[in-house]
Amino acid sequence: MFDLPEDILRKLSGKTEFERSVLMAVLEIPSGKVSTYKRIAKRIGRPRAFRAVGNALHKNPLPPIIPCHRVVRSNGLIVGETEEEVEFRKKLLIEEGLPVEGRRVKLSEEILY
Repeated sequence: MFDLPEDILRKLSGKTEFERSVLMAVLEIPSGKVSTYKRIAKRIGRPRAFRAVGNALHKNPLPPIIPCHRVVRSNGLIVGETEEEVEFRKKLLIEEGLPVEGRRVKLSEEILY
């Protein structure tokens, strides 16, 4: 793990322990990799809480510093609140070198985190 700047810590201070654990797990996903809501849930020790992971990411106070665009559905689908948000996330993933076809990341073990 790494030390976070004070301004980031302040932004996370109003979050629940669960939300902070989700956001911190997502912060660890390196550029060029993706994870899934289910994998994040397992990583934080709550394997059945994948929907709650999505809800926590919906409240992300620091996108793209906390790179929620790197979290996709288990089938690779890129999701967002609006079509513009989906297109923006898709653009970021393509810029990071990830294989995207339509609205899906082509998942493989080499890109999954």
